[in-house]
Amino acid sequence: MVVRIEPSILSADFTAFAAEIRRIPSADLVHCDVMDNHFVPNLTFGLPMVQRLAEVSALPLDVHLMIDDPDRWAPGYAEAGAHTVTFHAEAAHDPIATARAIRKAGARAGIGLKPGTDAQPYLDAIDEFDQVLVMTVEPGFGGQSFMTDLMAKVREVRAAIGDRDVWLQVDGGIAGDTIATAAEAGADTFVAGSAVFGQLDPDAAVEHLRRLAEA
Repeated sequence: MVVRIEPSILSADFTAFAAEIRRIPSADLVHCDVMDNHFVPNLTFGLPMVQRLAEVSALPLDVHLMIDDPDRWAPGYAEAGAHTVTFHAEAAHDPIATARAIRKAGARAGIGLKPGTDAQPYLDAIDEFDQVLVMTVEPGFGGQSFMTDLMAKVREVRAAIGDRDVWLQVDGGIAGDTIATAAEAGADTFVAGSAVFGQLDPDAAVEHLRRLAEA
């Protein structure tokens, strides 16, 4: 299994994003949390910031849209240079059409599932997505505790993916004491915030998490 580690810039220094990204050269992608204070009770940044990050980052961007009406806004993030655009099933009116629009705009399409969302209705259309994100905390804020009981959902999604080229991502509470549990359940792509940017050497933290997941 290929392991991918995605540090979340939500935990980085907001005044120096470009410099912070240079501190994690071993990461596979940079995770960008876009929040609108409607879908989730928090506000971060939007399209202009992502577009600028795509221009200055040596690493590809995985944009996680925690916003209302992703059907309208998601393709714009692909056009802005994101490598992957993940939108939430709970916010989309037509997830399949939105995923196709993201792909048409040049990015990989991901679908995100909140902890309480049943995965099964979306697994029948698994070929429409390049990534499935299982949230292991309630979306909106970093620093929350990992929900171990969601590993059953991760296993369910892994079984549906089979040998398809679809990434299975987990986001929320991923750290040295939880990443192996998520990997054992079938996840291959891991979003980590404070477990990377909260360390003195963020790149060493990336490599440490990778070793734990691979083991």
